[in-house]
Amino acid sequence: MTLKMSSESQLAFFDYCDTLNYIYKVYVQKNTLEVTGKMPTAAKKTTTKKTSPATKAKTTKKAAAASKEKSYLKVTAKDNLVIVESPSKANTLTRMLPKGYVITASKGHVRDLPKSTMGVDIENSFSPKYVVPKEKTADVNILKKAGQSAKCIYLATDPDREGEAIAWHLAETIGEDKTYKRVVFHEITQEAIDEAFKHPRKIDMNLVDAQQARRVVDRLVGYNISPILWRKVRRGLSAGRVQSVAVRIIVDREREIQAFVPQEYWTVNCDLNKKGSKTTFKANLIGIGTSKRIEINNKRTCNNIIKDMTDAKCKVAMITKKKTVKTPNPPFITSTLQQEAWRRFKFSGKRTMALAQQLYEGINIGASGSVGLITYMRTDSTNIAASAVAETRELIGEKYGKDFLPSKPRS
Repeated sequence: MTLKMSSESQLAFFDYCDTLNYIYKVYVQKNTLEVTGKMPTAAKKTTTKKTSPATKAKTTKKAAAASKEKSYLKVTAKDNLVIVESPSKANTLTRMLPKGYVITASKGHVRDLPKSTMGVDIENSFSPKYVVPKEKTADVNILKKAGQSAKCIYLATDPDREGEAIAWHLAETIGEDKTYKRVVFHEITQEAIDEAFKHPRKIDMNLVDAQQARRVVDRLVGYNISPILWRKVRRGLSAGRVQSVAVRIIVDREREIQAFVPQEYWTVNCDLNKKGSKTTFKANLIGIGTSKRIEINNKRTCNNIIKDMTDAKCKVAMITKKKTVKTPNPPFITSTLQQEAWRRFKFSGKRTMALAQQLYEGINIGASGSVGLITYMRTDSTNIAASAVAETRELIGEKYGKDFLPSKPRS
């Protein structure tokens, strides 16, 4: 999509962005801006659907059964409670862990900053004030009850800052009087799971503090910049920690484009062939005589060069041969995964990461049940599971022979 704007509109837009940047700096330095009111929420359109009494009774019965099932998690004093983030990941781990481990899911964060207020005490070292959202109350009560009964609680959330923060919030919510162990694994394989549970650790508060700082900055910027957008552009727009910087980068780049002074240049190329042969190849003019590089800045100079070369006899002065080694691309990291998914399938970043999350947590592949197929996808690491490397090398050796198998895996 291309946004067409007049030069006056563009200047006004750039001035507006500068105003946003100035206001944000003033806020950070002096904390003079205050927000009142609530963040806007989109009104949901509801429709009424008629159902027969029999269908309604059947639906009510199913809902009651589901509610009863969700409101209770059987955990005894001999059991270890393992908490992960998603139900699909819990299903995969259930198959891998021995008896005595009860696996459940927190379904994401269990605490967050309140939606209706800032939730950050600016006067008291920017301390965040966390609350349990209404929609998470039932899940939290189940986790609390199960946690109080368990012998030990293993926090097996994702191996990143967000996962570390969720683990900390779970420990804070369930209670400090329990034994907590943090387990981290980057792929859901039997070897990785066994290794993680053999070597649990404590919650890394450095990662937790990093996530809290990020969340607080999100709130400080979003709650103070977004209202300006509502008044000046359109209500409901969001300007946060990332969007504000991205707009500034786009504006700076657009100004560079507008300030660019185009320069005329010409190139000369011709089709050549060996005497007596019909095979041709293209040659580009890069220099004349001792000149290593020639610049042709106007049509007159270009025509003169072409005129001089019309009756010229060309010969090959030198042939340079060299070997080039093409190495395979490294394994995907977050950014290259998203780039390739867009290039090949036109997938958005959100869709790509949702599909990758499913592959990481486990896909049902038949007799083997739910199996994790990729390592953790939100990372800049190119690490591959050792078991996957060993299986790949075995397949290459059997199918293509030892000539195509390196002596050791590429690091």
